[in-house]
Amino acid sequence: MAGKTKVAVLISGRGSNMEALVRAAKAEDCPFEIALVLANKPDAGGLATAAAEGIEALCVDQKPFGKDREAHERAIDAALRERGVQVIALAGYMRILTSFLVDAWEGRMLNIHPSLLPAYPGLDTHARAIAAGEAVAGCTVHLVTAGVDEGPILGQARVPILPGDDDHSLSARVLEQEHKLYAATLAKFVGTL
Repeated sequence: MAGKTKVAVLISGRGSNMEALVRAAKAEDCPFEIALVLANKPDAGGLATAAAEGIEALCVDQKPFGKDREAHERAIDAALRERGVQVIALAGYMRILTSFLVDAWEGRMLNIHPSLLPAYPGLDTHARAIAAGEAVAGCTVHLVTAGVDEGPILGQARVPILPGDDDHSLSARVLEQEHKLYAATLAKFVGTL
């Protein structure tokens, strides 16, 4: 692909990983640009952050769609395509996707997960790793597929679990690595398109 790859970042909350991707995209040699930040909740704090950075911030509120998740995703898909988005980066997007959006963006949708997948998919990853007596935790960037947190792994970062760690202290250290890993992995990934 010629020029910078247009990336949309999907969020549900404050968007700290989105912020890390925005910072990375400012580098002249970065192969991607953040063309859109899209949230499923109007109160997602990351929308204001994106707007302050001069990035289009859009909410496609899930509430009006009720339980029709596919209809919600069709509205998201239309917004992405209208803006020429080429790759989606999920960054704290807290909805399980239907096959509609997963299939529509197959091979072009990434997610970051706060564990060393395939261990601890889903929620409460840090507490589960500590309870299991793990010595190491971390984070994973993977392609999104139909199975939750099951897609091909593109990159991982390891973080030691320290004596006395709880899910909050471990989460804070893993998040630091998430910010570095996601930007580096996304840049490498778009270079292969």
